[in-house]
Amino acid sequence: MRYKRPDNQLFVKNRQKLATLLQPKSLAVLHANDIMPTNADGTMPFIQNSDIFYLSGVDQEESILVIFPDAPEAKHREILFLRETNEHIAIWEGAKLDKTQATEVSGIKTVYWLHEFETIFHKLMSQCDYVYLNSNEHNRAEVVVETRDARFIRSCQMKYPLHKYERLTPLLTHLRAIKEPEEVALLQEACNITEKGFRRILNFVKPGVHEYEIEAEYVHEFIRNRSRGFAYTPIIASGANACILHYVENNAACQAGDLLLMDVGAEYANYNADMTRTIPVSGRFTPRQKAVYNAVLNVYNFAKELLKPGTLILDEYHKAVGETMERELVGLNLLSMHDIRTQNPDMPAYKKYFMHGTSHHLGLAVHDVGDWFRPFTAGMVFTCEPGIYIPEENLGIRLENDILLTTEGNINLMANIPIEAEEIEELMNA
Repeated sequence: MRYKRPDNQLFVKNRQKLATLLQPKSLAVLHANDIMPTNADGTMPFIQNSDIFYLSGVDQEESILVIFPDAPEAKHREILFLRETNEHIAIWEGAKLDKTQATEVSGIKTVYWLHEFETIFHKLMSQCDYVYLNSNEHNRAEVVVETRDARFIRSCQMKYPLHKYERLTPLLTHLRAIKEPEEVALLQEACNITEKGFRRILNFVKPGVHEYEIEAEYVHEFIRNRSRGFAYTPIIASGANACILHYVENNAACQAGDLLLMDVGAEYANYNADMTRTIPVSGRFTPRQKAVYNAVLNVYNFAKELLKPGTLILDEYHKAVGETMERELVGLNLLSMHDIRTQNPDMPAYKKYFMHGTSHHLGLAVHDVGDWFRPFTAGMVFTCEPGIYIPEENLGIRLENDILLTTEGNINLMANIPIEAEEIEELMNA
């Protein structure tokens, strides 16, 4: 791994928190992600399952974690099953974790090889009443490939049909929404690497530069700072492309006078940053561009102040942000008061120019797990990303930072990344 391994006490704490939520005589089973094939003998880069990483810190394929707090034998209350390493694997793929290393990474003392799983698991199943199984229940997930977790669910329930089965996902969704200090530090490092990438391109962007060249500048800076690379497929969108919300072609040349919208973030130790900035290709905003830019910034500043512990939930928050956006769009002569008075409440008028949400949970996933109907709570991390998109003007502007909620207000994890229009102009022309 490129990153410095987190202190294993983070994963010890996370397992302890989960154990308190399990019913008596319960065990929980979590699997690593598969290595996904491409063509012939090719594979995609491995990305670990967020839940098993959250509880173990193990960043290796074919791993299994079993948590059984009431196991009669103390050594079986936490167990890791790993792919056994050997000289052949070490030569062709690089050595995998040995048992001592696995304990150092996770804080779990009992480590077995995978070929021992069926025998030991059969013994554990005779000692438990409830079995918690894991799955991807994210409300935006489109799961079309069967995962290791899904295959295990089917085989486990077939082999042990009389046990009581429970969903692990709601428990982990509740826990993962609140970040431990060690997690915040990893998120901050991802944001710091993202800042380095952004500052790098401010002196690189000019008319004629292609979007993919800008993407290359980012990934160079990310990888040289121990990131795996982009946290998600980057959006490098100039001119009219900025009005395509999920534009990822990144193949156009930047034209003089256009704006460039960049939605990018670095990954670090499986934790993700998520930043958007919009800059002028020629180094200066036109008066109209700056007016729209500052309108977006006004909405961002308003929304950011709402992100604090209290009774507000995401739906209420988004409604309040929408009302502020209405006023800015009227000020830009994009909406009229008549448009607002006669709007359909189910499709507010502002949605014509601001059609996406303002915030989502952030962490081990870019769109991290979290209950949208849970009040804002200290320890949550949200993006804050309003935007205005005017296709008829070839103009799209979005601004986004990552915000940590605390009992004393919120902390902008991207406070050092320039966002004011004048500062961006100054840096681009330095």
